[in-house]
Amino acid sequence: MIQLEPPLRVASEADARELADLVNFAGEGLPLYIWEGLAKDGQDPWELGRARQIEKVREGQIVVVDFGDGAVASLTGYPIGSEPTPIGDDFPALFRPLQELENKALESWYVNVLACYPDYRGQGLGSRLLNLAEQIAREEALRRMSVIVANSNVGARRLYERHGYEVAATLPCVKDGWETDTEHWVLLIKSLRPVEGR
Repeated sequence: MIQLEPPLRVASEADARELADLVNFAGEGLPLYIWEGLAKDGQDPWELGRARQIEKVREGQIVVVDFGDGAVASLTGYPIGSEPTPIGDDFPALFRPLQELENKALESWYVNVLACYPDYRGQGLGSRLLNLAEQIAREEALRRMSVIVANSNVGARRLYERHGYEVAATLPCVKDGWETDTEHWVLLIKSLRPVEGR
């Protein structure tokens, strides 16, 4: 396990509110749209989002940046296996292009969420978390990184391309009622050099 130096730490359940905010930033508002669709009568969709983040925290999937007043940036990711996820006729249309792109990134470490509160942007936190993601990938003997971004998210795409990620594929965004400027999802992939001695 990689040792985390402050301000990096593993997320805790107490971070749920910030994590829901951050995942919604990273997802261009799509997470909130999904939570609204899943919320039962009278249920706060944000509550649902926070509960989802707590599940991921329990799986140990999230690292946050915390300068002492709570999480201000987060990284969530996981390794994609060697077999594509089946996409049946009942697969939700909204997620189909995202899963199709993920299936093109087999045997990579997938950056699922990389987000930062607006007040903390421009301080190198995204780069720091991306470097950590690459360390994790190497620890898990993976040879490449992957991420999917909205074509409209110019800032995120610029960050990844600065770190050596290249466009591997694009697919049209299926909006399915979601109000967004996103027209395409873009899969970016970066090859990792093997660590000496491995």
